[in-house]
Amino acid sequence: MKGIFPKEKFQGIGTPFYYYDTKVLRDTLNAINREAGKHEGFCVHYAIKANANPKVLNIISQAGLGADCVSGGEIQASINAGFPSNKIVYAGVGKSDWEINLGLDKDIFCFNVESIPELEVINELASKKGKVARVAFRINPDVGAHTHSNITTGLAENKFGIAMSDMERVIEEAATMKNVRFVGLHFHIGSQILDMGDFQALCNRINDLQRQLEIHHVKVENINVGGGLGVDYQHPNRLSIPDFKAYFDTYARHLKLRPGQTLHFELGRAVVAQMGSLITRTLYVKKGAVKQFAIVDAGMTDLIRPALYQAYHKIENISNDEEPDTYDVVGPICESSDVFAKAVDLNRVHRGDLLAIRSAGAYGEAMASHYNCRELPKGYVSEEIM
Repeated sequence: MKGIFPKEKFQGIGTPFYYYDTKVLRDTLNAINREAGKHEGFCVHYAIKANANPKVLNIISQAGLGADCVSGGEIQASINAGFPSNKIVYAGVGKSDWEINLGLDKDIFCFNVESIPELEVINELASKKGKVARVAFRINPDVGAHTHSNITTGLAENKFGIAMSDMERVIEEAATMKNVRFVGLHFHIGSQILDMGDFQALCNRINDLQRQLEIHHVKVENINVGGGLGVDYQHPNRLSIPDFKAYFDTYARHLKLRPGQTLHFELGRAVVAQMGSLITRTLYVKKGAVKQFAIVDAGMTDLIRPALYQAYHKIENISNDEEPDTYDVVGPICESSDVFAKAVDLNRVHRGDLLAIRSAGAYGEAMASHYNCRELPKGYVSEEIM
């Protein structure tokens, strides 16, 4: 819908760039707080990796969400954006010493630990600082998710987490260490999940693991179920806010929390994907023997998801209302995979027309690169342009 874009204001801005509709973002955050707030003990963190634009992070921190980080840089970015350190969790299979030290210095809420060697390093570094690090163990629940294989993380074959069979041994190991304190269990089964049955399966697995631990008198203060809720890439205008009610209600119904337990979520894509569009300008319309191409100035360096995952993004010509024609929308990068969409119907495209590649607020700007010596795309929030 071209009406949602202030396209007359776009003319003086160099393309490609990301446009972030902060009304959509704030409406999404309000929906998250409303639905999570219906359930006692639910605590939502935003996964910084989805979009780390400072202006976006500031809006999310002001809404009261915590931060889920997977690098030292993300810890610093979340602190800079105003996220309180006691609501920051830090995950990642390969935490370096400086990143762990940063988390210790900032007194973050907890480290989501993925191996015994990592636990030993955290204990050692915390000892040198005279601190006790709070740790949650990321358990690989061997639960599959109905999503792309590249973004499934909860199977036994994936690199993430500690095997269920090792869970009790790792907790016992932590109990012998003076500078770590076990505070919870962490899980994450994948991303872009729309089938609530996947989250129900995770709940059932956690319920089993909790019963197993209670036999050995192990109490768990915090359960972290990660994120994974997907968005509707087909209908960004009609379905701009994910079904947070169904998501949170699934956990409320199926996860048997114990009295006093806090349930943590780490939503990323669901928070920011629909607010963002990649705005690109048409360089040429090239007619081939069997198809025609709309060649634009954005490429896989600006939005890699279609090339990496064959991901779908709705594309709109926001410059005119002419009758539609069919195009392959491609970029200028010297790679055959630099294609945003094939055989897509768009209002007739001319040189100079602006196209909006929708649902690009997550894993767009954050994954951009300098490949082909290209400049990184800038990101603008709607207030800057209006």
